Order: sequence, then structure tokens, then C-alpha cells
Amino acid sequence: MTKILFVIPLILMASSASAQTQKKEGHDECARDVSRYCRAQMQAGDQVILACLKQNRSRISKACQQKLTSAGQ
Repeated sequence: MTKILFVIPLILMASSASAQTQKKEGHDECARDVSRYCRAQMQAGDQVILACLKQNRSRISKACQQKLTSAGQ
């Protein structure tokens, strides 16, 4: 029983770390494009930044374009 109680927190920590890594990767793929094309909107929130990236889609990096596409945008 104590082994199970020890393993569960490890699984939760691993899944949390994995989710954070995936989120950071998505951020990294578009971070340069956001700072380059959407600097004025950076403090306006995620939806405004997303709209800016979509507006500048032809100018953003291929990696960011792919991330937007994979996210259904």
C-alpha cells in the first residue's frame, strides 16, 4: 500500500512536467514571431496575440504556422 502511495505522486509530477514541456514548446515555436510582429499586442492577452499571428500568417515562421494549424487555428 505504501508503494502505491509513493508511486502516485511520481506519476502526477511526471505528467505535470510533460504538460509544461509541451506548453513551453508551443510557446517557443511562436515566441520570436510574437515579438517580431505582435509586440504592440503582447500585453493585450492571448486571444489578441493569436489574432495578430493569424493576421500575419504569411510572414510568421513555418514552425509557428504548423503549431497554429495543429491547434486548429
